[in-house]
Amino acid sequence: MAFNTLLYHTRFRELAFNSLKSLLELKAAGLKKVVLAHVIPREDVAFVPYGGTLKEDEKRMREEARIKFDDWIQTIDDPQLEFRQRIEVGATNAAILDMAKAEKADLIVVGRKKRTVLEKVYVGTHVLDILRRSTTPVLMSKYMVQYEWQGEVLVRTNEQIWKRPLLASDWSAPSRRALDATLALNGLVEKIIVTHVLGARRIKNLEPAAVKRLEDESDKRLKSYCRQIDDAGIQSEPHLAMGRTVEEIIRLSRDYGATMIVMGRTGKDWFREYWLGGFSHQIAELSELPVLLIP
Repeated sequence: MAFNTLLYHTRFRELAFNSLKSLLELKAAGLKKVVLAHVIPREDVAFVPYGGTLKEDEKRMREEARIKFDDWIQTIDDPQLEFRQRIEVGATNAAILDMAKAEKADLIVVGRKKRTVLEKVYVGTHVLDILRRSTTPVLMSKYMVQYEWQGEVLVRTNEQIWKRPLLASDWSAPSRRALDATLALNGLVEKIIVTHVLGARRIKNLEPAAVKRLEDESDKRLKSYCRQIDDAGIQSEPHLAMGRTVEEIIRLSRDYGATMIVMGRTGKDWFREYWLGGFSHQIAELSELPVLLIP
């Protein structure tokens, strides 16, 4: 797996440019092309009575986006990177996925939506839908985040996000691909923290001997992952945990100083996940760190 082409979708919210700049460290891992993408929602330019669009409004919005992208490219001023602009009108989710396919993107970057009082997870938003549907790895970027920890309200700025990724594995095929994706960051990564959580539901009714067998098997698999990481010339650090999967992964990311979380995208129970969000999607929502999901 390689990250040669990045598609960066933006709605030009505050700090969007700062977020982009922090991602360009991927050059050290082979990044060559950056596609700057902006989708104008169809409803913003729709002329409902006749089913058409407000052409002047669409032209103005396209020009505003182009000027902003031109300024970004000029400010970055990096001749080693190829920049392209994609400004489309349509349904945000479908347009982003279509652009990623057309540009042969290796990574889609989307920003999280600001949470409202009623929102607990991203059900119904374009971000969660992309995380579910994309066949391309998706990074939920979080440049500056306010969050609660140990009774305090903290603010975190996520820079140098590739430095200490936490790879959370459930030993599935997507998890193995997540390991490959993390190894592809060689040249950027200082250490990979590898973890597996024995979920509370899984061990709830097991005898102590059965739990011990699960622990031993999980420990062997963690060590196998770490050997592959060490063989790639990257430091590794294994951690086995037990409890509620989402809470434990977030706790481990904080306790061991992770700079991002990498996971295979869960999806064993598609119907339940669609409405409630799988483990990986909940972590993408709840963690203050950027989360990279690998399909």
